[in-house]
Amino acid sequence: MRGNEIAIVSQGIRDFQDLEVWQRGRQLVLMTYGLTDSFPASELYGLTSQMRRAAVSVPANIAEGFGRYHYMDRVKFFLNARGSLHELKSHLLLARALRFADEEPVQAMRVHLEALSVKLNNLIATTRKARS
Repeated sequence: MRGNEIAIVSQGIRDFQDLEVWQRGRQLVLMTYGLTDSFPASELYGLTSQMRRAAVSVPANIAEGFGRYHYMDRVKFFLNARGSLHELKSHLLLARALRFADEEPVQAMRVHLEALSVKLNNLIATTRKARS
């Protein structure tokens, strides 16, 4: 085993589902689907679809990165997850500006997004450091 693999296994993490960052990503998907359920039908192939795709991309890229052997491959997918997270944040702000969603659920998602962003940045930094 290499550095990152040793660190992950020593923390009791044997599968991507054990990662808190993946679990938070999964919760973000559920929140996003719940929020977009009430969007106008005319947005089904617009903002609704874009938000759902961006949200699903976050835990999917974390899972794919976890399954990669080389740390650079892992980091690449974790960075993709971070990009999707920021894309979703932009869509969320637009949804609020268009009055598709109330302030309270949008604010709850923003808090969740920010916490997930911190965890994801920590995972990226840890993975980069584990290369040696």
